[in-house]
Amino acid sequence: MLILIALTGLFVMWFIYRRFSPLKNLTYVDEKALNEKGVIPDSSKILDVRDSTDYEKCHVDGSINISIGRLPYLWNKELAPNDSVLILSDSFYKSKKAAKILKKHGFSQLFTVRNQQCA
Repeated sequence: MLILIALTGLFVMWFIYRRFSPLKNLTYVDEKALNEKGVIPDSSKILDVRDSTDYEKCHVDGSINISIGRLPYLWNKELAPNDSVLILSDSFYKSKKAAKILKKHGFSQLFTVRNQQCA
């Protein structure tokens, strides 16, 4: 019984670590710093991973909308692994999940916005 409790505790700690630990190659950018030169490359593509209804309500002009659930299957229609990508989302978790998906496909220049009001 003690072993089961210890294994459960280890699993919970691993889950929390995986969920909140920083991701390599993902740079967090403040919303105010987006207008400054040199923060992100000028040729960056803007990926909005919110649902289409939220995207239609408020979005950045020129952004690409691929919802987080469809991203593993449709990323290659609009993006290439050598692109630098700015990820817009309505939550920290979705941004990190999108970055993990893209990183798995070879992307190395990934950015996400911290404290954004409207993607």
